[in-house]
Amino acid sequence: MDTPLYLRAVAIGFAIAAPIGPVGLMCIRKALADGRPAAWMAGLGAALADTVFGAVVGLGLGAVSAFLDGHTTIFKLLGGLFMVAVGLHTWRAATVALEPAEDGGPGAWRDFVSTFTITITNPGTIMGVAGVFAAMGAAAHPTSLTESWLLVLGVFSGSALWWATLTELTILVRARFTPARMRLFNHVSGTLLMLMGLGAVGSLAL
Repeated sequence: MDTPLYLRAVAIGFAIAAPIGPVGLMCIRKALADGRPAAWMAGLGAALADTVFGAVVGLGLGAVSAFLDGHTTIFKLLGGLFMVAVGLHTWRAATVALEPAEDGGPGAWRDFVSTFTITITNPGTIMGVAGVFAAMGAAAHPTSLTESWLLVLGVFSGSALWWATLTELTILVRARFTPARMRLFNHVSGTLLMLMGLGAVGSLAL
């Protein structure tokens, strides 16, 4: 096993996921409102999308990359509208009891799909991935099938590690959130999500 390549891929995955954006807000909200299982599922959805982009860039899948580049507008439109819808739902969310769910359930899978959709339709994500790989240079590019799998696994591990870290940090402060504070957080995070979505859609007119 090429451990150095795997560790470099972990670092790439962590760096890709770390910036706090719409998915970060969603993950924090799920940890506060629904507990650890829901936040984990939301984070894994984003981690899977990060891994897809990491594989496209790291493995040099030119055809896929060209397809994504050629459909940037539709991805940005769909992603922006979806983000607005999620933000509106978040803003309107009633104050919850702040009790952790017993299991994932269908709601957790909806969270998984939501974060995956927002991440995979964000053209900025693949640009960020490309930038991280460029910064790492040739050391981040596999030369064999085994190294290719190590790269993909490493990117997923690094991204999942970030979402796990964010979830656990949020859980630590969860006890301090009263229903009133949760309602305020829903309004603030929902508004930010809607603004981000409208910004993505509005950028198409520039």
